[in-house]
Amino acid sequence: MKKYHPVKYYYVADPSFWPIIGSIGLFCTVIGFVQILHEGWIGPYLLVIGILTLFTTMFGWFGHVIRESLQGLHSEQMDKTYRWGMLWFIVSEIALFGVFFIALFYTRLFTVPELSDVPFTFAKDLWLSRGGATHQYLWPTFQGLWPLLTNPNPKLYPGPEGVMYTWGIPALNTLILLSSAVTVTWAHWGLKKDNRRQLLIGLILTIILGLIFEGFQIGEYYKAYTELGLTLSSGIYGSTFFTLTGLHAAHVTIGAIMLMIIFIRCLKGHFLPEHHFAFEAVSWYWHFVDVVWLFLFIFVYWL
Repeated sequence: MKKYHPVKYYYVADPSFWPIIGSIGLFCTVIGFVQILHEGWIGPYLLVIGILTLFTTMFGWFGHVIRESLQGLHSEQMDKTYRWGMLWFIVSEIALFGVFFIALFYTRLFTVPELSDVPFTFAKDLWLSRGGATHQYLWPTFQGLWPLLTNPNPKLYPGPEGVMYTWGIPALNTLILLSSAVTVTWAHWGLKKDNRRQLLIGLILTIILGLIFEGFQIGEYYKAYTELGLTLSSGIYGSTFFTLTGLHAAHVTIGAIMLMIIFIRCLKGHFLPEHHFAFEAVSWYWHFVDVVWLFLFIFVYWL
């Protein structure tokens, strides 16, 4: 393990260009994805440029912070700063997913019932709204049952032929992610006890479980497109399904990359049992991803 050299002053980092580069990468990624949805020719190019820029930013910025840490520039106050920064980052991620969950709930509780003659039936004998003039004059035969397989105008927007079986791949992925939460916690215990074998095995298992999850998710998407007709353009159900699960899959990918970086750092002996916030930050992020998936499983796949 590397020797820890505490400093008594607050280190002020030099100006960095990584934030603006990361912002450009994120902008290109989002615009490229939107262009692909609208069949714009520039979409794939912007998406690739954006993703490559984001990965470059991630490795460059991480490398800069790691070098500062190894040089002994991080004081106790700096450690607190990183903890608060990671905490607020996770809060911002909660807000991001919260917006899409609100869109899902609003669609299920208000929009779909308002366009149909089926009252909201999220809970037995409880309804908030039901179809009005829009239903009567535009789509009098529309039955807004969730999951929405038949859209108000099925000729223009064909709905999916079916939905994913809850207790198949989704349930298996839930078990996989919950298991990964256990393995990363077990690895953390190994680090605290200075048990390198437990630490490394726990990290390897967590990374493998994360990659297996991603593999099953890709297989699920392939089945949705090829067998179920469930796509981004198959109505509001398809849009919310792929937006929420796709956003989560992107976060799992980022989390797996960060776990790999932490694993390499553990091999190099960068962490001490009492000083290892980088490991803690990644474990916080991974647990956040696990919790988000539980909400996805319950409200997207199950209920």
